[in-house]
Amino acid sequence: MIVGLILALASALGTNAAFLFKHRGAVLAPPIRVRHPLRSAADLFSSRWFAIGWIVAIFAWGLHVGALALAPLSIVQAVLSGGLVFLAVLAERFFGFDLGRRQWVGVIITAAGLVVIGLTGAGADTPRRASLSALIVVEGAIFALGAALVRVSTRRRVLDRAEGLLLGAAAGALFGVSDVAIKYLTEVPPGPLLGAVSPWTLTALTAAVIAFYASARSLQLGEGVEVIAVTSVAANLVAIIGGILVFHEPIGSGPLATGARFVAFCLVIAGAALMPAPMRATPATTS
Repeated sequence: MIVGLILALASALGTNAAFLFKHRGAVLAPPIRVRHPLRSAADLFSSRWFAIGWIVAIFAWGLHVGALALAPLSIVQAVLSGGLVFLAVLAERFFGFDLGRRQWVGVIITAAGLVVIGLTGAGADTPRRASLSALIVVEGAIFALGAALVRVSTRRRVLDRAEGLLLGAAAGALFGVSDVAIKYLTEVPPGPLLGAVSPWTLTALTAAVIAFYASARSLQLGEGVEVIAVTSVAANLVAIIGGILVFHEPIGSGPLATGARFVAFCLVIAGAALMPAPMRATPATTS
């Protein structure tokens, strides 16, 4: 399991760096058009920074899959949650963002809350088993939630910044759907072509594609750090819930763990509320 945690930590660093690269490229690309997905994707990848971010994201995703195969889902997500601190440090030191004290407090307490949620919900010595019925319910419900958030974001009265946050939350939820599906594939005996031919492989790919466009558009519309943070929080919460409901990872043992988890959820909510604030990146001049 130690190797899985190391992979998760490296994945957290790479994922946040990738998001920041993609944000820099997305704001330079033409707006994404739902009716022209291929053209929109081509426009995004024509930006050098977005392409770099995508390459880094693929590498981080590979590390993430390796971590999921070696450690419980909720523990992996707890480590990834701590990566929000990486986001804040990288954003200020290397990407021209200016985070105030409020945003730093929000990032730190959100990361701490998510870590506690993950650690109090996982037991390294607990046998893991996957429930297909729970998987179907969880994946269906989160897909519906992601679609609803995307639909709400398209309303005319929604401001660009709010639309960015809604799309970021939708993208995070769908990234979480993909994570749960991938974890399921690592837990059950491989099907045809080592699992490549599976409804859950299709589920993971579909969720990832929709999340790709939702995330890119959210980066074009919203403030970089807060949108990335909301996306990460949504993805982590969905994956942690999936770990509990689908893979029967323990909720906690005793009143102390239960109380710690309740406080941690309050920290996540409070931290998420603190993060949205005026934050401007230094404009990039090359693409």
